[in-house]
Amino acid sequence: MKNRRDFLIGAATGAVLLGTQSRLGLAGNVKHNTEKDKSRVVIARDPALHGADGKLDEKRVGDLLDRAIAEYTGHKRPVDAWKQIVLKGGGRDKVIGLKTNGLGGKGISTHLALVMAISERLQQAGVKPGNILVWDRVARDLEACGLTINTDPSRMRCFGSDVSGYEETLETWGAARVKFSKILTRECAMVINLPILKDHSMAGVTFAMKNMYGVVEKPQDLHATGCNPGVADLNAFAVIREKIKLTIGDAMSSVYEGGPGFHPEHLWQPNALIVGEDRVAIDHTAWGILEKKRAEVGLKTLGAAGRPPSYIATAADAAHGLGVNDPQRIKLLEI
Repeated sequence: MKNRRDFLIGAATGAVLLGTQSRLGLAGNVKHNTEKDKSRVVIARDPALHGADGKLDEKRVGDLLDRAIAEYTGHKRPVDAWKQIVLKGGGRDKVIGLKTNGLGGKGISTHLALVMAISERLQQAGVKPGNILVWDRVARDLEACGLTINTDPSRMRCFGSDVSGYEETLETWGAARVKFSKILTRECAMVINLPILKDHSMAGVTFAMKNMYGVVEKPQDLHATGCNPGVADLNAFAVIREKIKLTIGDAMSSVYEGGPGFHPEHLWQPNALIVGEDRVAIDHTAWGILEKKRAEVGLKTLGAAGRPPSYIATAADAAHGLGVNDPQRIKLLEI
């Protein structure tokens, strides 16, 4: 596996509303009157993803990614699916960002195997290594994912907003007043969101939408009242609506209590990837997965625990229009 990683990291030289469409189509204010119009969310699972030693099987991660993307896009060949994804991002000559989440530390961060599998497939679809930019808030968060900081444009780049800096202009939407990372505003034509599924001590659930807290200078300013409406207001900014084209959610490992930090006593392995464009539908689906696990181990619901993820409904309301949280309007595909 070392040679493959060396190829990917070191040796290679060479206002859209995303919640209302499927299969990487152009989104809009589509009414969900038919099965075809529903927001698609794919949950792909592999119970054998982790070995007896608890480590991920990297080949199985790649195979799981291929199955998930093929199911979501409808392409039989993964390379064709990735070519479609790249095209929606503006073409193979544009920079594609991979937004990870390493805030929880090494035990509960976006898995390196997933990042590398996506990078490999983007290159197979014609994207130059230097046009793939893996990023998060700071170097520490990226290193928690097992990544190495690199700014060499001949290779897959990896650095945080501590390198790029933030825009000087303070942007406002609703209650959110933020300065965006220059990686988002200036570097990337498209971003693939790679959150990791976690319980959250304030917001209840942190996944697709909450991962956007890592693209602004002072995410702490958005945590009031259980991050509601902070999460919804942040995701309503045009730059996030338009550039976050796809979520490939890492639910291969998760914490169901005590998050967002790592608590090994509450770690479990759903062994799944959750794929979609509708960030609200994805978070609603993730919420259900966490609640099911909490019930299995005898914990209170998040609502009963005083931290329901209310921002999900806010994001779906008419003012935000970020997607749907009605199960009748979500086409959930479990494979």
